[in-house]
Amino acid sequence: MLNKQVAALRKDYRLASLDESEVDKHPVKQFEKWWADATNSELVEPNAMTLATSTPDGHPSARIVLLKSFDVDGFIFFTNYESRKGQEMETNPHVSLLFFWQELERQVRIEGVVSKAPAAISDEYYHSRPAGSRIAAIASPQSRVIPHRSFLEEQVNIVAAKYVLEHPERPDYWGGYIVRPVLMEFWQGRSNRLHDRVQYRLDADGDWKIERLAP
Repeated sequence: MLNKQVAALRKDYRLASLDESEVDKHPVKQFEKWWADATNSELVEPNAMTLATSTPDGHPSARIVLLKSFDVDGFIFFTNYESRKGQEMETNPHVSLLFFWQELERQVRIEGVVSKAPAAISDEYYHSRPAGSRIAAIASPQSRVIPHRSFLEEQVNIVAAKYVLEHPERPDYWGGYIVRPVLMEFWQGRSNRLHDRVQYRLDADGDWKIERLAP
């Protein structure tokens, strides 16, 4: 049965438009422009993005992670290699990222192939984190079933006591991933659901083809 209260929720988008003749020729350069808009608008965590992974037989899962760097080579985030997403990316490297900047009425969708970032990048970021975050990365058996909250707190206390006089090294089960895009779509909300959608698709020659999609 249709929930009419939920179905009636809607918003008309009117802030901006997007035309394929006006975008940058490279999708990451276009992302950089939109990223500047998002950060200059002081959005709450503009680097929050949905990461979708799946098992080899196609069972999907998604969660929010934080973008920590990007350039023309790809988009970088960090996590536990032994987590559910880490295990799924190990067996199926095809992933998707999604940014939703509600205040700007914009989305960016990215499809690509993921691989582990170089150890030097993981080390650099790990040691830039607050001490509590570094300790948590060591103490938490991410995605595994634990008996209760106090178990996790006990593990944190054990690790914190061990490293009270030194800085912990990055554990070998934690580090960065880089998503190298093969498709990027920029979505700008428009009135009456006639949204602007501009897609960049990487062709066999390594060139980006720009296309407009129907909303």
